[in-house]
Amino acid sequence: MALMTVKFDLKKRVTLAQTLWLMNWFSVMTGVLVFSLGLVLKVELRKRSEMMDNAESHFVPNSLICVGILACALNAFGGKICYDSLDPAKYSKWKPFLKPFLATCFIFNILLLLTAGLCFTMRLALESTLMHGLKSGMRYYKDTDTPGRCYMKTTLDMMQIEFRCCGNNNYKDWFEIQWISNRYLDFSSKEVKDRIKSNVDGKYLMDGVPFSCCNPSSPRPCIQYQITNNSAHYSYDHHSEELNIWTRGCREALLSYYSGMLNSIGILVLLVLLLEGAVMVGLRYLHTSLESLSNPEDPESESEGWLLEKSVKETVSSFLQGLKSMGKSNQVDSGRRPGREAQTVATVS
Repeated sequence: MALMTVKFDLKKRVTLAQTLWLMNWFSVMTGVLVFSLGLVLKVELRKRSEMMDNAESHFVPNSLICVGILACALNAFGGKICYDSLDPAKYSKWKPFLKPFLATCFIFNILLLLTAGLCFTMRLALESTLMHGLKSGMRYYKDTDTPGRCYMKTTLDMMQIEFRCCGNNNYKDWFEIQWISNRYLDFSSKEVKDRIKSNVDGKYLMDGVPFSCCNPSSPRPCIQYQITNNSAHYSYDHHSEELNIWTRGCREALLSYYSGMLNSIGILVLLVLLLEGAVMVGLRYLHTSLESLSNPEDPESESEGWLLEKSVKETVSSFLQGLKSMGKSNQVDSGRRPGREAQTVATVS
């Protein structure tokens, strides 16, 4: 027994075909939007690729770009089928392609669901790659004269200014690395010598941060050096007083920025999935209603459309049975090949 049967006359079939035609072209526009958002996300990730430890983060934008292209192609093709279904002569040439097309649409909807899931779960991968990438980038901050790293200082400074952040986890991360190049250190100075000798790595470490960590909204001039030394500044206590540098880590700031973007894109992809599902269901009804015309020579005759030709249980059983038969046929073919090869060898000998 067919599942979710609906009766159609000519007027209903025409209305359904016209509605599906409009929905298909609207879906083409949503495909363009998904494609565009994939490009935007890819550009945003490339802007800060130096802060990321690997290129795996580009898998999601690449998936969005591919899904957007597929959505445009499939819905343009579906729109053409719906338009030609109003003319029996034109529709007849599309009949052999409808079932494969509906199967392709079903697979595409699964792909959309997976892409939306990737958008919502990408934060986990980004957190790890940003943690290692920012840590590595901060070590190269001072290498302004080293080819291939000379841009890192500008990149980090612009990022900290744009996202109002400082360091990887927080501003104290700058205390653990030498971020001033040896080129700008006076090694004859006792202070410089003492600082270098004060740690086993022989680096110039201090409780200071780059200028890009300064908060311009603070009424007090920026205290970016000797941050933890209360006696070095008048009326200052770094424990109780609010610092006039950004205290938020850049990893958290970037994660928040990208997560907001990815969540919005993921919600959009889910909405596109609902639209594509509605189009697929409507196309299935249009297909079955045209196939079941009581009088195929009379376009105005009544017909029935259905979602599944059998019940859900019977449909699943038929599908599994088909898979089993395909597996058995492959085993038979593989079993016959050695025999054929032996016969060929015997004939040649």
